[in-house]
Amino acid sequence: MNARTRLEQRRTSYWRENSLATSDENITAKFNWNLLSQFGPYVANYRVPTIASIVLMLIYTVANLLNPFLIGLAIDQFITRHDVTGLAVISGVLLAVNVVMWQAQYWQVWIMSWTGEQILYHLSADMFTHLQRLSLRFYDRTQIGRVMSRLQSDIDVLESMLSSGLLSILSSLVSLVGIIIAMLSMNVPLALLTFTVLPIMFLIAGFWQRYAQRSFRLTRAAISIVNATLQENISGMRVIQSLAREDRNRSEFDELNAYNRDTNLEASRIAALILPLVEVVAALAISLTIIFGGLQVEHNALQIGVLVAFTLYINRFFDPIRELSQQYTQLQRSGVAAERIFQIMNVAVEIQDKPAAKILPQIQGNVEFRHVTFGYNPERPVLRDLDLAIKAGQTVAIVGQTGAGKSTIAGLLTRFYDIQDGALLIDGFDVRDVTQASLRRQIGVVLQDPFLFTGTLRDNIRYGRLEATDEEVIEAARAVGLHNIVMRLPQGYDMPIRERGRNLSVGQRQLISFARALLADPRILILDEATANIDTFTEMIVQQGLRRLLYGRTALVIAHRLSTIKGADKIIVLDKGQLMEQGTHDELLHLNGMYAALYAMGFRHTDSNVSA
Repeated sequence: MNARTRLEQRRTSYWRENSLATSDENITAKFNWNLLSQFGPYVANYRVPTIASIVLMLIYTVANLLNPFLIGLAIDQFITRHDVTGLAVISGVLLAVNVVMWQAQYWQVWIMSWTGEQILYHLSADMFTHLQRLSLRFYDRTQIGRVMSRLQSDIDVLESMLSSGLLSILSSLVSLVGIIIAMLSMNVPLALLTFTVLPIMFLIAGFWQRYAQRSFRLTRAAISIVNATLQENISGMRVIQSLAREDRNRSEFDELNAYNRDTNLEASRIAALILPLVEVVAALAISLTIIFGGLQVEHNALQIGVLVAFTLYINRFFDPIRELSQQYTQLQRSGVAAERIFQIMNVAVEIQDKPAAKILPQIQGNVEFRHVTFGYNPERPVLRDLDLAIKAGQTVAIVGQTGAGKSTIAGLLTRFYDIQDGALLIDGFDVRDVTQASLRRQIGVVLQDPFLFTGTLRDNIRYGRLEATDEEVIEAARAVGLHNIVMRLPQGYDMPIRERGRNLSVGQRQLISFARALLADPRILILDEATANIDTFTEMIVQQGLRRLLYGRTALVIAHRLSTIKGADKIIVLDKGQLMEQGTHDELLHLNGMYAALYAMGFRHTDSNVSA
């Protein structure tokens, strides 16, 4: 199996996993011109500078069209008649026209560049806001590298088109129309002779178009795959190095990188093809004009100044065509980029507040699952007809084998996903009837692998409550047993945190997440395997912090360690999405059912290790 075949298989597997990859696969799709209408609101915000740029562009175009006319006039009216005074005047006019042309072009380029950057700023901001609103289901099925490719690479492609390309295309079209009118007004036969080469141009453009868009789609898909692979490998570097996969991964990346290189080279080859062909056609038109026009001058049917001006107009006639051919290449690239960007912008936000959604008032923490059914794939439910009631202030431990639905309960309670059937109530409020912000502000989540953000340690504790004072930050850290550890760090609370907190131990990161949750002061707390990766010594500190953290709150604890579970007010046992048993530790052991079996297999062993 060659590298190309392996690459195609890998790409196919990616495409089947998520919708962004599926769109990358469709390299033969035609550009949806309706996407351009989505730029309308962005352009409308800057209509004044856009109109000013158009006016300046028109001034530049008119000044540019005057140059050949003035040169022809100088030859026929002043040079041939040896009129030095008239020649000086026309030279001054020509200079003034070019100064106006220079100023108009300068300000037009600057204003449009400014406008384009402003539009891209708002587009990027809206895209980031939209990404934050998308449900976790989108991220469950999407490679982050593909999202990053659209947010960065495709935005960069759009930059040159929005800042100058679109106006350049408009300017070229206006120039082309103006030149055609000027040529027809000067000499109709010569103009018609020049226009005979246009069918050749249309044939070239049609031939080129067949291959260009497909090629540009391939380049955007290729860089998307490369970015996705980079993100995955960088995030999984610890695993890669621990399994000595460097050589294998380098080989696989080389295949992807080579494919990206080859698709870009092919796109460059196709893009480079159009301009030389335009030059050949332009040379053909000039040759025909010189031959036919020269014969007319020889027979005194045409003034030599008109022929010179006409030849200059032919050059200018093909200048906008050259510009259009180059900009058309960029337009094709930008069209594909815009399509990929708005594909994300058009992804439906699955979890939305109802129009009449209420703000959830301060809650006590009563939680009730009423006949809840849910599945990440609706055809394969993870939870089936779940009935569960949790009283305010209770600590409830959730146990079960992998895939039983423990973490799913946490995801539904925070409304990261919406249930399919039944109802989920908090203090009698259906979570679908209240705003997401008011719901999540009163729920705290501590994960098995806590996520820390770049910044200081203090910033990370304060992340969920920015208005907290330094004293409150220290008090939260002291309450969970973190303060003494922080004071032993080189810069204390001002210690910079590297990406994902990699310059801290797992236990330190977990304690920071506890302090962050405590400072946010949620009424309901979810601990999702929060102590699974902590060593024995650290767990002794964590257990003290947990008691402070859980006091007076409703808590759902998903854990495997007996030390975390046995102190719960109630333990529920899940199996294949169904509630099998519930009760205290002693009650469930007495039942000698599923919990007793789990305890015998794993919890007892784990607890003995903790106690050792």
